[in-house]
Amino acid sequence: MRIRSPRPWRERGVAVITALLLTTLAISIVASLFWQQQVQVRSMENQRLHLQTKWILRGALDWATLVLFQDGIDHRTYTSLDQVWATPLAETRLDQYVERERIEGENFAANLSGSITDACSRYNLLNLATSRGHPDEVHVKIFGNLLRNLQLDPTLARRVAGFVSSGLPGGGTNDNDSAQVVPVTGAPLRIMQVDDLLAVQGVTPAIVERLRPFVTVLPEHPTKVNVNTAPAEVLAAVVPDMSVSEANTLIVRRKQAAWREVSYFKTDVGQNRAVLDTVVDVKSDWFLVDSHIRLDRAALDAQALIQRAGNLLAGGGPKVKWIRQY
Repeated sequence: MRIRSPRPWRERGVAVITALLLTTLAISIVASLFWQQQVQVRSMENQRLHLQTKWILRGALDWATLVLFQDGIDHRTYTSLDQVWATPLAETRLDQYVERERIEGENFAANLSGSITDACSRYNLLNLATSRGHPDEVHVKIFGNLLRNLQLDPTLARRVAGFVSSGLPGGGTNDNDSAQVVPVTGAPLRIMQVDDLLAVQGVTPAIVERLRPFVTVLPEHPTKVNVNTAPAEVLAAVVPDMSVSEANTLIVRRKQAAWREVSYFKTDVGQNRAVLDTVVDVKSDWFLVDSHIRLDRAALDAQALIQRAGNLLAGGGPKVKWIRQY
């Protein structure tokens, strides 16, 4: 009797396993190629969405400068919260304005919202330093009043003034050298934004967030506080011996009729309070524009500083000084 050798069956088994391995390898290679292609396509889509959000931001800033330009012509002598620029832009759909290949079943949306804030309604921290780069005692007192109104330590005003002055050429000491400037962390640097206050000893993130709605840093100094747009805490800081409750009473009166001249404001405040013309004004030249853009899965939040100065009728116009993205 002949006995069959099992080797042909073994060889067939090895061939089947080899074929399965090769098939698996080929599928893996093809899947990897498709995955890489999908990643590249998604990367290109993200770049396109990012570019489109940039163009929407540019359009939003053009809209803001146009509004400020027209309002500057209509109201040349004063700036108040009842003017057009103070009206926020509610969330607006821009789908029909954004060119994009539509995919069936895709939920695509483009939204824009934003607002314009009067930067002169806030206290400019650069006012704490004189043109010579020394702490300004008048503004140190004003900033101390603001800290007190916000229930913060008023002694921080001296430290912040020293920090602001140290970042200016030749700064860091008082004009009469009678006040000691508290040192700051690290080398002196020019303050550029409110968050830079964290370099001052004793200033915490919670203090910065408390101050943020009431202070700003403008490219020039000194600048005046617009009493037509300033909140009660800032009004009470710039008017000697005024409480926040008294400032709220002024704001109620302001809603009825804005002050078109500083003299009208002084009359309402009272002649017994010496309001400095170098500190307050009724007109603003600096504005903050906040933009919030949502485009499909892309999002962009930005803030821009716009200066409205010069003769608008003689060819001047609002200019964007900086843009910060968040």
